[in-house]
Amino acid sequence: MAYFPVQILALLYFPVFLTFCSSTNGKFSEQSPVIISPKRMEKMTRLRFYFHDIPSGKNPTKMRIAGPPKTAADSFGSTFMVDSPLTEEPEPTSKLVGRAQGMYSFASQHDAGLLMVLSFAFLEGTYNGSALSILGRSPVLDNVKEMPIVGGSGLFRFARGYSLSKTVSFSQKNQNAVVEYNVTVVHF
Repeated sequence: MAYFPVQILALLYFPVFLTFCSSTNGKFSEQSPVIISPKRMEKMTRLRFYFHDIPSGKNPTKMRIAGPPKTAADSFGSTFMVDSPLTEEPEPTSKLVGRAQGMYSFASQHDAGLLMVLSFAFLEGTYNGSALSILGRSPVLDNVKEMPIVGGSGLFRFARGYSLSKTVSFSQKNQNAVVEYNVTVVHF
């Protein structure tokens, strides 16, 4: 029976002990409750634009920066840096609305799967100066590829959503591609 008071004391002191042992993040971070104003409603925005992937010619928009030797049997590990135009229509002479800047890598050993890390930086109209961030897998050979929108800046701050892309044209000769992006994003 003498054991019973020890158990009671342990139960009583446990919450106090947890309070003293809780971890803090030091001076580099601070947490506060998030209160989102009921006056600010989230908006859903749908965008359509065309991504021009141009690896050849006088002004290439993508460059291989890492990977296996070009004589390797597959592309696994090949990584490309891009700064590609985003246009209003599929023609390269169409109105420039932004740039896709970032990189992508062949991340699959078994199929043509890309890991894409891109910012869609907009240069025109309402969204001038704003950007969307995309991070995800793009199965190259699928007719329609879905990738997540994981954030944004400017008017797209706190953005989340998805993009659906499909190849509009691809040249076997020079490897140039035009990809249509349909983006649905929720933001404040």
